[in-house]
Amino acid sequence: MALQDKYRQLITTAQQAGVTNLQVREQGGVLYIDGHAPTATIKDQLWNVYGQIDPNFKSGDVIMNVNTTVTSGSQATVNTKESNLNIRRGPGTDQPIVGKAAKGEKVTVVNQTNDQWWLVRSKDGEEGYAHAQYLSPLA
Repeated sequence: MALQDKYRQLITTAQQAGVTNLQVREQGGVLYIDGHAPTATIKDQLWNVYGQIDPNFKSGDVIMNVNTTVTSGSQATVNTKESNLNIRRGPGTDQPIVGKAAKGEKVTVVNQTNDQWWLVRSKDGEEGYAHAQYLSPLA
């Protein structure tokens, strides 16, 4: 089965949700999905669809580089004990690390996806998911 067929629902959801600059390509046994989601909720929706097709994201045959076009949001401080906070491509520790935020650094909270994972943007512009237990919202 071709990857575009396997992930047809994900691609269709991205198209219908208004993901701009949507690019889908297959290379080396991996499906790449790139674009810009109009809202963080849409980005979360794409990850939910992906999780329904490939629970726990185990197959590793999709790389989804969909960022939001949101430019502002609330701020939070990284409250790790000693190490940097990993910012991941998707909401899970099995997802690749796309950036890091230092202890005490302020990040922009694009969306509080759920109780465990928040979509954040670092001061360097890296966007991804961080574990909420290591973030303290600023008042």
